[in-house]
Amino acid sequence: MYSDTALQKNVIEELAWDPALTATEIGVAAKGGVVTLSGKVHTYSQKYAAEKAVHRIIGVKALADDLEVHLLPEHKRSETDIAHAILNAFAWNVAVPDDKIQVDVEDGWVTLRGQVDWDYQRRAAENSIRSLTGVRGVSNMIVVAPRVSVGDVKGKIESALKRHAEVDAKGVQVSASDGKVVLRGAVQSWAERNDVERAAWAAPGVRHVEDLLAIGAA
Repeated sequence: MYSDTALQKNVIEELAWDPALTATEIGVAAKGGVVTLSGKVHTYSQKYAAEKAVHRIIGVKALADDLEVHLLPEHKRSETDIAHAILNAFAWNVAVPDDKIQVDVEDGWVTLRGQVDWDYQRRAAENSIRSLTGVRGVSNMIVVAPRVSVGDVKGKIESALKRHAEVDAKGVQVSASDGKVVLRGAVQSWAERNDVERAAWAAPGVRHVEDLLAIGAA
């Protein structure tokens, strides 16, 4: 168990170590495993990089992200330009079913809507636009609506977790019903929690995952 001071120090050092976060103004506070980021960054991709950096640190149980994206003058684009850039990015990404996704842009904030068959497609759509110039943030409202329903989803997920070297499957309990999966138990890090959630989403027929996993619990 890290002290608040040690956790804060580790996060600050990790942010400084990440080359994507040079010349940023990020404040860090830590209390009881909760890390709070404040200040400003110049791009949405920097905001995301800061979030990922915090999640890499052992001892982080939750993140409160108060970072604001302040675009530099040379990074500002019109809504029309951003929308065209997004559609072009979708067209070049084979993982994105662009005919199933609607895009709204307002003041640099992008909202994605629609229905896809798999969670990886929903994630791919957001990943495609995260680094585009002029984007200040993304609200991913895309719904996963599988076309197939597969029996024994619970068993398939549990088997997948046992295959993953980075996951301690013994600490995870899985329940599944009608396409909804609930994850309970404890994992040792945020990275392990994300790996478990991705494994659950990869099961055929899953339309919703409720992640109740605790981080760093005994």
